[in-house]
Amino acid sequence: MPVSKVQAAVTAERRANLIKLRRAGVRFEDPRILELGYASRGAATKDFVRALEERRDEQAAEASVYRQEATERIEALIEAHWEAATSGEDPKSAELVLKLMDRQAKLNGLDMPVQTELSGPGGGALQVGPVGIAQLRNLIRTAGDPDPDDTDEEAPEDAIDEDAEDDSDDS
Repeated sequence: MPVSKVQAAVTAERRANLIKLRRAGVRFEDPRILELGYASRGAATKDFVRALEERRDEQAAEASVYRQEATERIEALIEAHWEAATSGEDPKSAELVLKLMDRQAKLNGLDMPVQTELSGPGGGALQVGPVGIAQLRNLIRTAGDPDPDDTDEEAPEDAIDEDAEDDSDDS
């Protein structure tokens, strides 16, 4: 059954007041929340979740509208510079069009995510889990220090435990 405009307004006001109270740190058990017209703590909790979901849906719709408007602006700019960019007459137009196309791809999520992979010494599997400081130093020594200018004043190089190499075989 459709909700009347009056009932929708009452619900919206009650939810707004509920959100204000929750933002102020008021717990669902507090009488002030029940005074808003909720029959129980559970009813208030359920309505709070509904209010958040409704707001999330509104935000998603707004973001979608923004994305569409931005895409249309970018397409208009690309169209305006396309001829100069593709004729070879204006290298700056070509550069601009490429930047606009890159921005458009990012805006619409067209680029594939960058895939990265970590591997251990010799390209083998990299052990992930709790490790000791000696094992970390051994790994850095094996891989090479990414910042050789950075000196570790707390632990000089001669303080490395050479027996740490055997610790990794305990698992």
